[in-house]
Amino acid sequence: MELLKQRILKDGEIQDGGILKVGSFLNHQIDIGLMDEIGRAFYELYKNDGVNKIMTIEASGIAIASMTARHFGVPVVFAKKAKSLNLGSQVYTSRVHSFTYDRDYDVTVDKRYLTKKDRVLIVDDFMARGKAMAGLLEICRKAGAEVCGVGICIEKGFQGGGDALRAKGVRIESLAVLDRIENGQIVFR
Repeated sequence: MELLKQRILKDGEIQDGGILKVGSFLNHQIDIGLMDEIGRAFYELYKNDGVNKIMTIEASGIAIASMTARHFGVPVVFAKKAKSLNLGSQVYTSRVHSFTYDRDYDVTVDKRYLTKKDRVLIVDDFMARGKAMAGLLEICRKAGAEVCGVGICIEKGFQGGGDALRAKGVRIESLAVLDRIENGQIVFR
């Protein structure tokens, strides 16, 4: 998606360790116009797949999922990173590792909101090593839900997560794939 790539080049900040910060427009402060175009792009990619639910992990993915769901006219389900007292015991759980935070945590989804009747599009802001996506795929498998695909705003192609999941037969559509970050410059695939 050229609009997203141009915004990354204009406003993205590169930090040590290959970290790309896009907080000024994607996942801390949110540019709603851009987010709407991202939602429309995912809709165009998956509109013929019978999607009836959009899924993500809290928190950065919720805005992306919401704008995508608006185009599909379907609800959003998000996996919670912390189990709240009102969630109950009837949940699907998966352990995931966050590259950004360098820690493991359990994510949970209430069983009432994800069933074998669901055709799910999973979306998120970033994919590095693919561990969060693997966790959401596991939750969908436990629920018996069919995953139509995964939509990623920014894939760090050099970290291999997308390639590993594609090799397992998962359809992944990334709007911007970083091939490498070299001498402070972003190179797209």
